[in-house]
Amino acid sequence: MITKVLEAGNHTATIHFILLGFPTRPAFQLFLFFVFLATYLLTLLENALIILAIRGDRQLHKPMYFFLSHLSFLEMWYVTVISPKMLVDFLSHDKTISFNGCMTQLYFFVTFVCAEYLLLAVMAFDRHVAICNPLRYPVIVTNQLCSTLAGGCWLCGLTTATIKMVFIAQLHYCGKPHINHYFCDISPLLSIPCEDSSQAERVDFFLALVVIAVPLCAVVVSYATIVSAILRIPSSQGRQKAFSTCASHLTVVILFYSTTLFTYARPKLMYTYSSNKVVSVLYTVIIPLLNPIIYCLRNQEVKAALKKTILCKGSRSRGDVALSN
Repeated sequence: MITKVLEAGNHTATIHFILLGFPTRPAFQLFLFFVFLATYLLTLLENALIILAIRGDRQLHKPMYFFLSHLSFLEMWYVTVISPKMLVDFLSHDKTISFNGCMTQLYFFVTFVCAEYLLLAVMAFDRHVAICNPLRYPVIVTNQLCSTLAGGCWLCGLTTATIKMVFIAQLHYCGKPHINHYFCDISPLLSIPCEDSSQAERVDFFLALVVIAVPLCAVVVSYATIVSAILRIPSSQGRQKAFSTCASHLTVVILFYSTTLFTYARPKLMYTYSSNKVVSVLYTVIIPLLNPIIYCLRNQEVKAALKKTILCKGSRSRGDVALSN
């Protein structure tokens, strides 16, 4: 495997990286290929069905489901940034990725991760208003506010990724750099430059602190007030109904925040690539697969809409077959 290089001043600038991925036997690589392929396709199907169900059922034209559709749309692209290249590498001995390809993958990965952090915080705010101020909820959480908040999440994600990329993309990588990961992530990339990367590390740490800490504080404050409001409800049935409206979101928040915090909020000395690969699989592959299931298990409205969507698609298909005959 030959890595082409270009001379750039006193540095040797590489135009290819080598992704180490999961170094296992070829037979196990094939097994992993089919497992991750099935997971990827199922994730796309689940999230697409949720988007179709929300768009097709007027009863789900509410702020909570508006944000859920954005989350599903985000996660479809989130897994698509990583999974196709990972699947190809399972079947290929050539695990190279071009410099531009690596930077592009990293840019969109950071965009979607940051947007998801903020979107989950926005969804927590939505649940806070719905439970703590139910009478004023339609006045506070308007369609205009929902669109502004959702657009703000995407804009902040794009802006954060752009700032990080300005510092990371200008670093020089020498020889044949090996990225000890299955995709281009920030920490592995910052550990292999042939020059001082402390400035890029400081920028990454500051932005990560803002993007993680601010939404996390918003989620904690929102749920603290939600729990306080639920405990003041006199009837047990009322408390259970109020808690059920935010249980799914709280589960998704705990899963996503805990795994990403484990990966990105640790000192560099505690960073171990073997454990990080396993944890990264959780938030890049498993959690996007589980999120639609979690939202459907406890939400009767989503369940009913999904059944209606699936049955409608099935009846249309049978009708098309009958007409063609």
